[in-house]
Amino acid sequence: MKRSRNDVRVEGLPGLSVLVFALALACSEPAPPEEASAPELSPDSAPGLAERANSALGALPTPPAAAEGVAAARVALGRQLYHDARLSKNHDVSCASCHQLDRFGVDGDATSAGHRGQRGDRNAPTVLNASLHVAQFWDGRAADVEEQAKGPVLNPIEMALPDVAAAEAVLRSIPGYRPAFEAAFPDAPEPVSFDHMAVAIGAFERQLLTPGPLDAFLAGDASALSAEQQAGLETFLTVGCITCHMGPAVGGSLYRKLGLVRPFETSDVGRFAVTGNEADRGVFKVPSLRNVAETGPWFHDGSVTELAEAVRLMGHHQLGVDLSESQVRQLVAFLESLTGTVDPDLAAAPELPASGPDTPAPDPS
Repeated sequence: MKRSRNDVRVEGLPGLSVLVFALALACSEPAPPEEASAPELSPDSAPGLAERANSALGALPTPPAAAEGVAAARVALGRQLYHDARLSKNHDVSCASCHQLDRFGVDGDATSAGHRGQRGDRNAPTVLNASLHVAQFWDGRAADVEEQAKGPVLNPIEMALPDVAAAEAVLRSIPGYRPAFEAAFPDAPEPVSFDHMAVAIGAFERQLLTPGPLDAFLAGDASALSAEQQAGLETFLTVGCITCHMGPAVGGSLYRKLGLVRPFETSDVGRFAVTGNEADRGVFKVPSLRNVAETGPWFHDGSVTELAEAVRLMGHHQLGVDLSESQVRQLVAFLESLTGTVDPDLAAAPELPASGPDTPAPDPS
């Protein structure tokens, strides 16, 4: 059933704005939504379009070098830890449970199942390209992927280990992990630690960058995007989407209030819960649009199940524009060009070291 724009709980894909809207809102009620028209592109427009897009987006960086030595050891260890469910109380939840690398870093659920099937109130965002973001989680409460890796392990709804000591006891009880930690942290007095676990997982996640057709287009291959995708990119640049979804991750670099032009109804206070600043009420990190066509359901609560509807809602509420059906179709086509390639060697689940006699047993309580 299609939800109206007035009764749906809309969150995520935060606000897009231009100065004209900000000035208008300061002194008057918003004007009735205007319907935007789809751009028409000539066959010779691709180079200029690519140049404009490059200035706003920029090239996707290459992952940090990790071919050998300590860097390679950390990535290999992080890959094992990412998939190891023994870091959860009942040995049934790992990072990979909610961030499945063969499903573009998500699980396809509105909210993810954790310990004893409990579910939180926010959608698990993709881990792919997350290292490019200004911060982690929808409310930005973790500074980077290393800090983020610590949260779920100790969250009673997610992996549910009681404390840092319990996590370290698990790691030290698995004989195969000690040499792996020693190779990854050769200068540490005690290589096996909770902090080093997070650093290793972060090193692995920093490899998970996903170049796609858009990147080939930005590099000069005009045939990498179809005519409809190029028209969608033109719309993306001209109607205001780029105001917030900027940079190589096509988002993830700043925070915006949901309902910047026309309000959303939402009970989630967003970043206010982190900062206590009233100005942050209803503010969320702008998500990356990389792989967005494959990472539904969308918005921070997973409340929208059709990408086209997400595009319409963002245009209406964040820009004050009712996009035409042609524009919506072209924007969705452009968003599909952001689907990238996951390195199969990184995405595959690795062999894990065997448990030792002191490894804690699963605890479903």
